[in-house]
This record gives sequence, structure tokens and C-alpha cells, in this order.
Amino acid sequence: MDKILIQGGERLNGAVKVSGAKNAALPVIAACILTEGLHRLRNVPNLKDTTTIKLIMSRMGVVFQEEDGILSINSRKIRDCQASYDLVKTMRASILLLGPLLARFGRARISLPGGCAIGARPVDLHLKALSAMGVKMFLERGYINAEVSRLRGADIFFDIPTVTGTENVMMAASKAEGRTIIRNAAKEPEVQNLADMLRAMGVSIEGDGTDMIIVQGVETLNPAEELTIIPDRIEAGTFMIGVTMAGGELFVDGCRPEHMSAVIEKLQGVGAEIEKRPGGLLIKGPERIRSVDIETMPFPGFPTDLQAQFMSLMSIAQGSSIIRETIFENRFIHVSELRRMGADIRVHGNQAMVRGKDHLLAAPVMATDLRASASLILAGLVARGGITEVHRIYHLDRGYESMEEKFRSIGANIRRVKA
Repeated sequence: MDKILIQGGERLNGAVKVSGAKNAALPVIAACILTEGLHRLRNVPNLKDTTTIKLIMSRMGVVFQEEDGILSINSRKIRDCQASYDLVKTMRASILLLGPLLARFGRARISLPGGCAIGARPVDLHLKALSAMGVKMFLERGYINAEVSRLRGADIFFDIPTVTGTENVMMAASKAEGRTIIRNAAKEPEVQNLADMLRAMGVSIEGDGTDMIIVQGVETLNPAEELTIIPDRIEAGTFMIGVTMAGGELFVDGCRPEHMSAVIEKLQGVGAEIEKRPGGLLIKGPERIRSVDIETMPFPGFPTDLQAQFMSLMSIAQGSSIIRETIFENRFIHVSELRRMGADIRVHGNQAMVRGKDHLLAAPVMATDLRASASLILAGLVARGGITEVHRIYHLDRGYESMEEKFRSIGANIRRVKA
């Protein structure tokens, strides 16, 4: 098992290239099941989660080949409609295979996703929506068994916006009879990237990026000849927070400012200077970091996937800040590890009050989930008094492509070693 060692105190300067978005790549890869043929995807990140979904689909008969930065996916010979627990337990997004399997084959057997450190994230909303489209389901020994003779369009309302729920219904609706309307739909850029994929396959979709998406089902789909995965706005935000903490000047190459309005506004509020440049953003860390409050919200609000990283930033800011988490109920589990490094944080329900300190102290810490691991890396970049050891970094590899190498390329004293 690997760990990451960080000697804090180095300023960050240069440029970093943002990888493709994990949360866009997973549903787009799953959508390749919808029709036989050869699909071609660009900018797919090399992550633990993308490897897992490829392995699950390979067991079904899908063939993957990567060459010259293009991932080719041949979905012609799918022989199995089952996603087994041994792989699904490592990645909750495997539930995204349910919609496309039902659309193409009329049946699916998907293991219920396992527990999650940051919250329950139940699939009830997915199942309720698919039932409205005519799917019959029953649970048996931890598996969702689903079948339908022909999906039919429906008018679906989500009680809360759900990204994977919206995506699952979009994929199912692409081959359903008639029109499907998704109300209170998720508006995230990753949902829009999936809509672009489905349009490339011949589906008529309107309203992606708004809270009402309309999908007109079609009888026959064609493979997507080429689609590019959007840049990862969470990775971009993590590096932007990093340079705000450590100081220096960084060009974030490939990020899309329109996907990051809330993050840009908050970082400008703490004192960072941010300029839009061709192809990305230039950010300069402030001499003094001011405290600001944040509240996580669905897009276009401040993303929950950057809350932990922003808490690290606020731990060395001047003054006090309130961080309110509205998306996941257990997303403050990184607090105890930041406290080990000297952070002054008090949690009350879904709110954390952070009193900024002059500095953090190097310490051995343990990552508890994907974004918590990133927050500890950032804290290590500015910690004094020795080397910060971040353990259980397999969480990090689920969503960040070569993070330590990218930070090292812009001046950080960071390395990965065997624990």
C-alpha cells in the first residue's frame, strides 16, 4: 500500500494540465452499452474508477483498446447483463449500467452498491424513475433484478436533484417508446457531457443544463464516432485552492471557467487573483488569506466535492468561517485528520466553524475518502515542522490522475512511497 510524503513550505509556480473528468467519463463509458459498434472517446482519465467500470463491462463482453489518446470501445458482443458485487462494491457509479442495459436488452442484474463513507446515497430515486418507465424489479440477495419488454417514456420528477439518477434515466429514455421528461433534473456539466454523447448516437435531447430535460426515444442508435470528455472541474479547483494556500502563480490549463463560477468567486473572496486566459485560468495566491463562508449546493453552486479542500484553505485563513454541507450527511469525516495537523475546527450538525491559524503542523494522517485525501495533501503543502504522511491514498487514485506528479512539476516537495 502506498503513502504520500510532503515537506511543506514550497510555493507553486508554472502550469498544470487538467485531466478529463471522472464523473463525466463514467456515464459516457456506460452509454456505450446502448448500441453495438465501435465508440471512440478522447480525454478519458486513467483512474481507478475508470479502470473498474472497464473491468465490469469487459466481463460483459465489451472490448476496450487505447491508442494515441483515444479509447475505443466495441460493444457489439455483450454476452452478460450482470454487474457483480466484487467489483460494484468498489465504485457506486456502477449503478449507471442499469439504464443502458435495460434500454438495449430489456434486462439487467446489478449488485446494490455498498456503503459509502460520505453518506448513504441510496438508489431509490433511480428505481422509482425506471419503474415509471415500465421496468419490473425485485431485490434478491443484494442484487437488483430488472426486466422490461419495452421501455416507455414517462414524466419523471426527482424529489432532489440526483446526478447519477438523471443520467440513468437519460440513457434508459434514449431507446424508450415516446418522450421522457425529467423534472428537477441535475444541471451539472457532466450531465451535459452525457447529453452530448447521446446526441452523437442519434438521440434527441433538449434542456440539458436546466432543471427540465426532455428525451425523445429512438428505435435505433449509432455508435459515437468521437466524443471528448470535459475537463475535471474538481481537479482544477483542487489545484487552484492549492496555489491559494501555498502561494505562487499557476496556469490551470484546460479548465473551463463557465464550470467554475462559484469556486472562482469564493477564491477571489479570500484574496486570490484570477484571470481568464486562452485555454484556462491564471491564478495568483494572496499574501494573506481572508476567511469566507461557503455552503455546498448542486451546480451551479459551490460543489460538495471541493468542500474538504476549501476547509483546508480556511484552516490557515485570517478570521473564522462557516462551512455548511447540504449534500452528504457524513462529509466532515476529514475534520479529525485536519485537527491532527493543528486545525481549529468545530462541527455542529451539518456546519463546521473553522478558526484560521497561522500555520498547520506536519503529522501522519489517514485519508477516509476521495476528496478528504485531497484536502490532506493540500494541508501538507503548507504544514511546518517536518514531513506530512498521508496514508490510504488508494482513495486519491479513484479520482485524481497522478496528483503527486503534477504537484511536484509545479514546485511541491511531494513523493509517493511504499508504506
